[in-house]
Amino acid sequence: MLRLGGTASPGHITVFRGLKTHFQQQGIALDWVLYADYDALVEAFATREIDLAWNGPISYVHIKQRLNDPCRVVAMRDVDINFRTQLFTRRDSSITTLADLKGKRVALGSRGSAQAGLLPYYFLKQHGLDPQRDLAAYTFAEDREPSPLSDERAVVELVLKGAYEAGAVSQRTLEGLTEQGQLMPDTLRVFWSSPGYSHCCFTAHRDLDAGVAQQITDAFISMQYTDRLGKEVLDAEGCQAFVPGITTGWEALESALSEPIR
Repeated sequence: MLRLGGTASPGHITVFRGLKTHFQQQGIALDWVLYADYDALVEAFATREIDLAWNGPISYVHIKQRLNDPCRVVAMRDVDINFRTQLFTRRDSSITTLADLKGKRVALGSRGSAQAGLLPYYFLKQHGLDPQRDLAAYTFAEDREPSPLSDERAVVELVLKGAYEAGAVSQRTLEGLTEQGQLMPDTLRVFWSSPGYSHCCFTAHRDLDAGVAQQITDAFISMQYTDRLGKEVLDAEGCQAFVPGITTGWEALESALSEPIR
């Protein structure tokens, strides 16, 4: 029996229950376990307590580094390929390029967020901006007063109300807020988008039998949004399909993790 691990959240309970039922329908015995955080998930995978891990981008890189092994990426969500970080400002702002951020205040997400924390900080430095030297101020979610909102939603609110001149979140966040009617499209303006990168992934051990690995991939991608169970699982994951996994696209994050944030 395969054992799947992930981090504890109400959404993951829905997803994992659905995956167990779907995999059984595909002739694959699957059980699952949830962990308190991604560090515990990485440890469980590295010690082979689990066969599969539903990884965030940072935990996937940590697993690669821990095992010195590329692992097998057996599946991803359709939204996890060509994921992008976007820098945005108010519609009436004079900011149009990254260079215009000099002397401005920039809000970032959590330090533990690839798309809204680590990577935007890294991308700014890659484009010649030293956040400490060149920005009037920059803060991560942990540096600000606690908010009932998610870290990325809070960044959007801080820019909307003028507390910061610019912010960094994922393209998916801005699109989702607009689609849900929570953000008027004429209030904010994106002035920079990152190159596409890979995000979350279902990871298996490298020495897993190739035939079994393919069965797992096939089971994931056979889940259909038009089916009741498929829609329930995919909605809980904010996507419309699972797709075959790739092992490229985390290079920028690996570089960002090797450079400490000041």
